[in-house]
Amino acid sequence: MSNATTKAALAQRKTASSGDSADLRQLIERQKPEIARALHGTALNPERFTRVALTVIRQSADLQRCRPESLLGALMTSAQLGLEPGPLGEAYLVPYGDQVTFIPGYRGLIKLAWQSGQLRHISARVVHEGDRFSYSYGLHPDLIHQPTRGDRGPITDVYAAATLIDGGVEFEVLDVATVETIRARSRAGRKGPWVTDWEAMARKTAIRQLAKWLPMATVMSRAIAAEGTVRTDLDADALDDLTADPGPEVLDADPAWDGPEPPGDQARNQEPTTQGDA
Repeated sequence: MSNATTKAALAQRKTASSGDSADLRQLIERQKPEIARALHGTALNPERFTRVALTVIRQSADLQRCRPESLLGALMTSAQLGLEPGPLGEAYLVPYGDQVTFIPGYRGLIKLAWQSGQLRHISARVVHEGDRFSYSYGLHPDLIHQPTRGDRGPITDVYAAATLIDGGVEFEVLDVATVETIRARSRAGRKGPWVTDWEAMARKTAIRQLAKWLPMATVMSRAIAAEGTVRTDLDADALDDLTADPGPEVLDADPAWDGPEPPGDQARNQEPTTQGDA
């Protein structure tokens, strides 16, 4: 089946979002050839990608209520970047109103960072109050992090660090207040992975800041540019010209948000969970 078949099926729907998971399954099955084309050259298998995507959608009533073209568009973005949505945390499908937005996860950005071929090491970690932690920038940058055993206390900082193949070292450190400021500017900041996977999103934020200093693969730049976007073009080549400056993530604020307040320190101290209704 062609991409035109999927578009025709979307046009025949009587409502923008029926909440019918069986209907969505059929649409995704129709889109599978284009998903396979988008995945060409990546390490992902089209069958597994589709199966995982269907599981994520089935577990989220909010996703099922979104416009199907935006859901398929987010899947196409994820596929072309070679990132698997779901429990691995490489990418998230986040409902915003009746649209689905694409959010790369920290594991996804690390995966894409390796594709530059210029890194020996890259990681992102959180720092707790009880850890031994110090860092300095300038002509002799240095970072020391020694996690303590037992109760480490609340999270105080998050950092991302990379070693280049030429021996250079780059790192970015953000305290919790800075992470929360960035989160507040994100229209998905009070729902989805920012609520279910705060630690993972904090790490992703640090990696995004670190990307300013790294030799980036084009695909990583595209992932950063695609963050928070709504896509309805189902062509597998639609991201080819998408690039961005990996500066601070700034998304439109949601002035109409009336949901629960973000989690406090207790939620921040938990290990990242699976995507669920992210």
